[in-house]
Amino acid sequence: MIKFKEILELWRKDNSLTQAYNDSKTMLENAYEMYIESVRILRRSDTSDGREELRERDVLINKYEREVRSKVLKYLAVTGGANIIPGLILTSIVIDLERIGDYTKNIADLSKIHPDRLLGGIFEEEIVKIEETVENLFKNLIPLLLSSEKERARECINSSFWILKASDKIVERCVLSEDTTLAAGTTTAIALYVRYLKRVGAHLINVATSIVNPFEKIGFMLDE
Repeated sequence: MIKFKEILELWRKDNSLTQAYNDSKTMLENAYEMYIESVRILRRSDTSDGREELRERDVLINKYEREVRSKVLKYLAVTGGANIIPGLILTSIVIDLERIGDYTKNIADLSKIHPDRLLGGIFEEEIVKIEETVENLFKNLIPLLLSSEKERARECINSSFWILKASDKIVERCVLSEDTTLAAGTTTAIALYVRYLKRVGAHLINVATSIVNPFEKIGFMLDE
């Protein structure tokens, strides 16, 4: 079974794959900055200022995704498809990163229909923990794409997976209107927000699994 570290060496040796790999890292960095800004707009601002800049970054991420695909295709054409796995993994990674860009844009767009800063009521403490966990996932994954340290990637997955169920639980509690002090619109915005946080986290976990799992198991938990 070919290992991610071996694949990383192939990326570094082949110029087109090296460029594609660097593009994917740039995508991840941009997605992280989009996430930080989208949370700021929705949760720490009373306006929706900054949404247009996020849209411009999302266009940039989409451009990088197309460039990665083009470079992977070039690599496969030059090598005759002799080693297809590195290209497939890169393609999988950039799909997740592109979706993260979309979800961060969705978070910022919530500020248009909920212009006041979004406060979580009785869910606030749990929401903050989810936000911080997603942020830490970004911070840990950026250097991991360079180092391909399998155990650290495994730690990222194991320490972050809880946010998926926690987000679902908050949505359920919002539907049940457990916090009667919140306006209906605010409760709806909270439910949407935590669902977007869940999807950002899930796509980051998918990227982490590309370091730990063989290609056919990317996006699945470690014991599946």
